[in-house]
Amino acid sequence: MRVVLIHGSVGNGPMTWPSIEPLQERFDVVLPNRAGYPPGPPLDRIDFETQAEELAPLLEDGAHLVGHSYGGVISLLIAARYPERVRSLAVSEPPAFGVARGRPEVERLLAELAAFFAGGPYEPAAYLRGFLGVVGSDIGLPEPLPPDLEQGARAAMAERPPNEAEIPLNDLGAAPFRKLVLSGAHHPAFDAVCDVLEERLGAERAVVPGAGHSIPRAPGYMDRLTAFLALA
Repeated sequence: MRVVLIHGSVGNGPMTWPSIEPLQERFDVVLPNRAGYPPGPPLDRIDFETQAEELAPLLEDGAHLVGHSYGGVISLLIAARYPERVRSLAVSEPPAFGVARGRPEVERLLAELAAFFAGGPYEPAAYLRGFLGVVGSDIGLPEPLPPDLEQGARAAMAERPPNEAEIPLNDLGAAPFRKLVLSGAHHPAFDAVCDVLEERLGAERAVVPGAGHSIPRAPGYMDRLTAFLALA
């Protein structure tokens, strides 16, 4: 069975999932790099709506769909539009903050992000230090940035804000495939979004601490994901 992994911001597919051997032992793993990310050419603008349409054909006649962070937003949109092609859906901390507007923890994080972006424009290294600090990604940054990471930073800077995504919660909740929502126990705003998705989608919930927002790097993540996919 096919498994499609959609990466988030800053890192491309291999950077987000550095070890996929456990999945490859049981599944046909597809690990695309989203447009704008290396090794492809840079883009001036990246939109989750456009990329959902670009990536949906990877499901072919049916696949498990896994998305992390910004890629989780894209995965939610793909699954809502093409439920007949989705065998299961797993998302880790998608920044779909629009589903939890009004929650104090979400409003605080959005205000922090707005203040950070207002302080720009930034060079890639400064952007990464500030952005990753706000969202809680536990990744050490080399100095100077290698070319792939610099392009990833520029790609993240070009992305449409994910809180603008309109997630069709009713459609997803009615879809028959199994769903899993993963969080990293590091930030109440991401917890709030995951709480809403768990409830509205009828999803299973897993908490995998140890890597902040960089959940695919957390201890136990791959075991939990593989077990979910095997049962789905």
